[in-house]
Amino acid sequence: MPVFSAYDGTQLAYHEKGEGEPLLCVPGGPMRASVYLGDLGGLTAHRRLILLDLRGTGDSAVPDDTATYRCDLLVDDVEALREHLGLDRVDVLGHSAGGDLATLYAARHPKRIRTLILVAPATLAVGGVVTDEDRREAAALRKDEPWYPAAEAALREIAQGRAPSAGWEAIAPLTYGRWDAAAQAHRAQSPAQKNAAASEAYYGEASFDPPATRAALASLAAPVLVLAGAYDGGPSPARAEELAALFPAGVCQVQPGGGHFPWLDDPEWFRRRVAGFLAQD
Repeated sequence: MPVFSAYDGTQLAYHEKGEGEPLLCVPGGPMRASVYLGDLGGLTAHRRLILLDLRGTGDSAVPDDTATYRCDLLVDDVEALREHLGLDRVDVLGHSAGGDLATLYAARHPKRIRTLILVAPATLAVGGVVTDEDRREAAALRKDEPWYPAAEAALREIAQGRAPSAGWEAIAPLTYGRWDAAAQAHRAQSPAQKNAAASEAYYGEASFDPPATRAALASLAAPVLVLAGAYDGGPSPARAEELAALFPAGVCQVQPGGGHFPWLDDPEWFRRRVAGFLAQD
């Protein structure tokens, strides 16, 4: 397991899978160990995945200053990894909350980005929001599922600012295109893989300056792919389209029947879209 030193001396780990040109992968959670990304639906057949364990997660060390868990400060860790790898420019993939981090990295280091792939990305870095209506509309697409009534009731309680009486697990099926055994096992591993304290700090005060970030992204020359799941409420396909439109060379693709983890919902679809996008560069 390779490690490198961050700007403050924290020892950070990353994992390599596959062969070929490197693809630097930034996990979400926020602050979930990169192991949940697996091999990204078999993308290892096309690229060497560089799976970063953000500080305080997975095999990376806990920093002395927990304030450094903030999303905008983690940009320096991504840049330190690029330097460690000896790459002039890098292909970057960010998933979910890692999409905000990858977006900030592209805004701050545009000349270091060869391509950018944002998978079911959070959009707070550019001022985006996920509304209760987004979540309800996405959930309604699943109304024939046996778990839907409990999930719908939980969403109503969350919209009212209350913890759902059925527990947060009631809405877990909404994040997957299929709530099968594989999805349930993936979900069950999440608590042990996530640094809860770091997660709370990730979106700390002053993490983002959306107007400045949008202005920086407007001059990003690199190709950008935004992937969304048709069943995902955060971001919904419409919100993903809005994000893609912020980039001069941005495109959005929507996975039919996909949720928040599209490489699990339809590995072949995901693999072909990402590999095809990277091959165009």
